[in-house]
Amino acid sequence: MKVPPAVADVRRALRQGVPDVGSVPVLVACSGGADSLALAAAAVAVCAEVHAVVVDHGLQDGSGEVAERARAQLEGLGAAAVVRAVVVGNGPDGPEGEARRARYAALREASDGLGGAPVLLGHTLDDQAETVLLGLGRGSGARSLAGMRTWDPPWCRPLLGVRRTTTRQACAEAGLEPWEDPHNDDPHYTRVRLRHEVLPLLEEVLAGGVAPALARTAAQLADDDAALTALAEDVRRAAEDDDGGLATPVVGKEPAAVRRRVLRAWLTAQGARGWDEAQLRAVDGLIARWRGQGPPSLPGGLEVIRTRGRLIVRSARPGT
Repeated sequence: MKVPPAVADVRRALRQGVPDVGSVPVLVACSGGADSLALAAAAVAVCAEVHAVVVDHGLQDGSGEVAERARAQLEGLGAAAVVRAVVVGNGPDGPEGEARRARYAALREASDGLGGAPVLLGHTLDDQAETVLLGLGRGSGARSLAGMRTWDPPWCRPLLGVRRTTTRQACAEAGLEPWEDPHNDDPHYTRVRLRHEVLPLLEEVLAGGVAPALARTAAQLADDDAALTALAEDVRRAAEDDDGGLATPVVGKEPAAVRRRVLRAWLTAQGARGWDEAQLRAVDGLIARWRGQGPPSLPGGLEVIRTRGRLIVRSARPGT
């Protein structure tokens, strides 16, 4: 029996995107929407063992019923599906960011329970284009503009080259009824306005092809970032001593793009979190523009000092 074209496109993307497809168990994160539902159907067709998790954030009336409907569809496809209810906190990133945090924690736990199985996420080319535009609008660097990675263990996004129209068509061809999340049309969310207002306007002004062009930009920058990150890791290993200090002469020989990647990785390894770009540049100044300046402060009551040609992270002294 001939496979319908959109279904075939999704399956092809999955085969190309999942390491060892057909021989390892996979875990599909499914909301019941068209993207993740089409992905789940493709996984059942081409993967050896398919598990699925429907995360119920509890943020909408009737969310439990929506989650159960998605679980039933997944079971009907042949996946071993469960619903995971999560508690969304009141953190600094707002409901959307906190929901994402809770969702990814639940998915990682489920992956660990399957021996680190790849977690398939239904992000599409359109999602990638929106991510790049968000990064541009926020003045983010190349690492952010590189967008989402296809493979970032345990996360796997095999549909980053597939359009939303294709996943919707795949569901129609397979006789699946996806859930329409009302949040996807709520203009209170920046991403929704990008989707329904900004991208259509850009398509009109630039005569089409904007979303694929943005996705290509992300792919090119991802390649560049991977090369620079690998180089930076080699430099960090050469510069970091057994006590966690960083040798400034070793790092100082590198161009800014490598130097700051070294510092990001080193600060993270030293337990620093949540710094902004200005703080990172202040730390970089201890290497590239050393004038005997005072120690830059970091979140969490930390500071970075330069002493005897080394950078050290320590608890900030009172009054600094």
